[in-house]
Amino acid sequence: MKTPPNDGRSIKSDETLFTIIESLKQTNGAGVTELGDRLDLAKSTVHKHLVSLEHNDYVVNEGGQYRLGLQFFSTGIHVRNQYDVYHAAKERIDKLAFDIDEAVWLIVHENGMGVFVYGVAHNNSFTFDSTIGTRVNLHANSAGKAILAHLPENEVVDIIDHHGLPAQTENSITDRETLFDELEVIRDRGYAMNFQEDLQGLHAISTPVINDGRPVAGVTIAGAANRLTEARIETDLTEPLLEAVNDIELRLVYG
Repeated sequence: MKTPPNDGRSIKSDETLFTIIESLKQTNGAGVTELGDRLDLAKSTVHKHLVSLEHNDYVVNEGGQYRLGLQFFSTGIHVRNQYDVYHAAKERIDKLAFDIDEAVWLIVHENGMGVFVYGVAHNNSFTFDSTIGTRVNLHANSAGKAILAHLPENEVVDIIDHHGLPAQTENSITDRETLFDELEVIRDRGYAMNFQEDLQGLHAISTPVINDGRPVAGVTIAGAANRLTEARIETDLTEPLLEAVNDIELRLVYG
């Protein structure tokens, strides 16, 4: 959970509300007393927020156990539909996944993090429903690195200053200079690779979707490390990925 800002902009009641929502997400549902104990909040405070959330269909009360409601799903779908790149990429990602028999993902950049907004796990390597909506650090993800490589340097510095370079695995880049060196290689090469940097046993390749000179997303091919070897990535997957992203970029421009 994010640390709330301490510059006076944060409203305590709002922070409490979001803390309750995140806790319900983590626990898959809880009662008033459990939430109060877990979050060190008065039961009356928790109850007031839950009543408000229930009134607006954001939580469901099942015999005193509260869980998140499908209103969040409706809101999430609405947000995703606002991204032109989602509509431009969806059909092409489906085709790419079918052609190469691997999982393909669309990841967008939001507030210095990467967010999985669409994916096709054609060979059942992933449970894609549990991945959609996941937020990841950009520096330890192939799509994230592809996006960072095409952002202005001052924006990359701001992202690092805000989110840091936490290690996801022992292979994650945690040094700023090393990251900038790799971003330069990615710009020259045209794609980013991830060899078990965010998840053990996973390899991936990604290239950015550029629109009006800015990276609006990254398209990633991901799979088990023993299948997506560096040799296979470079000989069999690079060209199909670059062709797919080129088509997506054309669709963004010409609709």
